[in-house]
Amino acid sequence: MTRLVAIVGSVTPPGRLRRAIDEAVERLGTRGDAEATVIDLAGLTLAFADGRPPDAFADDTAATVEAIASADAVVLATPVYRGSFTGSLKNLIDQTPLEALRGKPTALVAMGATDHHFLGADRHLRDVLAFFGAFVMPVSVYLSSADFVDGAPTPAASTALDLLLENLTAIVPALSDAPGGPAPLAARRPS
Repeated sequence: MTRLVAIVGSVTPPGRLRRAIDEAVERLGTRGDAEATVIDLAGLTLAFADGRPPDAFADDTAATVEAIASADAVVLATPVYRGSFTGSLKNLIDQTPLEALRGKPTALVAMGATDHHFLGADRHLRDVLAFFGAFVMPVSVYLSSADFVDGAPTPAASTALDLLLENLTAIVPALSDAPGGPAPLAARRPS
């Protein structure tokens, strides 16, 4: 059984993005081959990354980082803020050790008011995840206001999310036996 964790990187009350992720994770769970958990940063208290290990904090930091580390696959979902992903998601990633995401199948979901922001969060997250050597799905899902009716994702938006999660979980077994390629630059140690 594939263990998937979906991180919703917004700090505002649950809204359309959270609903879309919850519903996609629920549909994935009905297939019976994946166990998925949604972690919403809006409901957590995470310390600012200051170089200490995650277990040095008396808040939700260590448990959240451990959920990422113990997952077989990760979904990072974020609203677009200032043309990129949220600071709360960046802070969590900054708290996450290299080993927690190295070689890990990862999918990206972003949401903005209009389509003209669609590459901002995607590009920036891919740059950050390259540091870890994460295996990022080649195609992400971008949702805009047009992908929702009365707060619910449209059938087309739901289908896109379902395909992303199905493909993400489908590659987990193949990648679990793969060597993962060379170590990312951040993991190389001088001789």
